[in-house]
Amino acid sequence: MFRSYHDRIKNPRLALAAGIALAALLQLCGGWIDPYTTQVILFASINVILAVSLNLIMGETGQFSLCHAAFMAVGAYSSAILTGKALPALLPHLAWTGTSWASQVTFLPVLFIAGLIAAFAGMIVGGPSLRLRGDYLAMVTLGFGEIIRVLLQNTNAVGGARGMEGILPATNLFWAIGFAAVTLYTMIALVRSTFGRGFQAVRDDEIAAAAMGINTTRFKITAFVIGAFFAGIAGALYAHAVEFISPEGFNFLRSFEIIVMVILGGLGRPVGVAVAAILITLLNEWLRDLSQYRMVVYALIIILFMIFRPTEALGSFFRRFLPLKKGTETESGNASCNAS
Repeated sequence: MFRSYHDRIKNPRLALAAGIALAALLQLCGGWIDPYTTQVILFASINVILAVSLNLIMGETGQFSLCHAAFMAVGAYSSAILTGKALPALLPHLAWTGTSWASQVTFLPVLFIAGLIAAFAGMIVGGPSLRLRGDYLAMVTLGFGEIIRVLLQNTNAVGGARGMEGILPATNLFWAIGFAAVTLYTMIALVRSTFGRGFQAVRDDEIAAAAMGINTTRFKITAFVIGAFFAGIAGALYAHAVEFISPEGFNFLRSFEIIVMVILGGLGRPVGVAVAAILITLLNEWLRDLSQYRMVVYALIIILFMIFRPTEALGSFFRRFLPLKKGTETESGNASCNAS
């Protein structure tokens, strides 16, 4: 029988504080870190936010989503419009350069607004999930992701297929690492709460959960909304890190990459998913020199990973961080065979 989560981490808020302190320290020492390393850290932190937020939908609630990149796109374009057009019009005297103190102060509400807009998109997707599941839900989310991509590609107001360029560089190490820590803590705290047990009940047996009086509709929509909210924040951080976005950067392959992070990290295992997101980011960088063969080698490594089941290794190593209560013998729907 697994030990209780409370026995393993008595004060998860301390881990959150440590993550934010690390973000502040790296930001203060940012001048000593070369630009390439800084960019890799930014991308790894953004991928952590994306993977951990998708884990709430797939790993905790059991809903298969193929449109997480679309939520990311909504947040990215929303923040780019806010900082490029809305803020200069509303606050003409504000010198919004992206790196100034005034820019950094106003960047926080921009991130939250971008997340809320993406959460609204998640609510739209969550509606069809009330009657659909499995392959049918995957097809609906895939269609929604393509709708978002095509709309952005054919809307001249946001650059169309050319994309949006000249986005101010507001994302730094503090925002990226700090929000990665906040996302991870929020998901762990949510799942370990009494309310969060409803997500797992829907995942394990939706019919039985409904028979027990659990509002499955509420939990499925909530999972999509919360997951989309953090994906929107990740998109906003990404847009202001690379300073250029285009619809092709948020296609199906991007959603699939996030799904790979969740699966390799272990469904329902937020810490393992975060580690997998970092490893996948580093893997992409290591394979960058292979040029046109990079995706071939990347796909081959993923196939080998799935054959030799590294998910179990990651899950076993980080099982101590999982939000389990005393008396709980399983971490996910198929983990009971590993309990002893």
